[in-house]
Amino acid sequence: MSDSASRSELDVPDLTSLSIGVLGGTGEQGRGLATRWAHAGLRVVIGSRSAERAAAVAAEIGHGATGTDNVECARTCDVVVVAVPWDGHGELLQALASDLTGTIVVDCVNPLGFDKQGAFALPVAEGSAMQQAATLLPDSTVVGAFHHVSAVLLLDLTVESIDTDILVLGEDRAATDLVAALADTIPGMRGIYGGRLRNGHQVEAWTANLISMNRRYKAHAGVRITDV
Repeated sequence: MSDSASRSELDVPDLTSLSIGVLGGTGEQGRGLATRWAHAGLRVVIGSRSAERAAAVAAEIGHGATGTDNVECARTCDVVVVAVPWDGHGELLQALASDLTGTIVVDCVNPLGFDKQGAFALPVAEGSAMQQAATLLPDSTVVGAFHHVSAVLLLDLTVESIDTDILVLGEDRAATDLVAALADTIPGMRGIYGGRLRNGHQVEAWTANLISMNRRYKAHAGVRITDV
């Protein structure tokens, strides 16, 4: 059975009625994802420490995107993507735990360090950033995804198709299916279930390898999964 045929037989979640919030939506990764989803016709809300900055970025994106502060974004959106720097990850999620109750939280943060030799994975007490999120947000449904997609490609709208697979990790089947469908809305992308959250470390750490490839080959490398 072809991939397109198998997908047509799945119960694909309807995303059009959902609001997609992006915490860290003024940074390159968050802004890139928000831009692509807004252009795909989804309701996108930019979250930032500064509501004014979020509103300005939303205006730049257009296509109905709106901006607000992180608390309001977390409190009002159906799905919330966490695209903040690693050094502020734990503090932000701890502060927003009650606001994210009952929400699907998509963590795409990569705990990485950089030195003269390049990027390297940092140790995380909980195992990974997505596991840290699950620990800090016991009343949310945490899914890990979008770790390996280039912000440069996301922000360059002359790139019509971003040909990469998005590994989606989580404990809840409906939530991982929804996030995979969110990936599918971006031309060229495909959401692929990648296991449970306990397998998150190697997914996040692999980003360091991709950065090394990109530097060597002057590319924007992604990941493709064969035979699926």
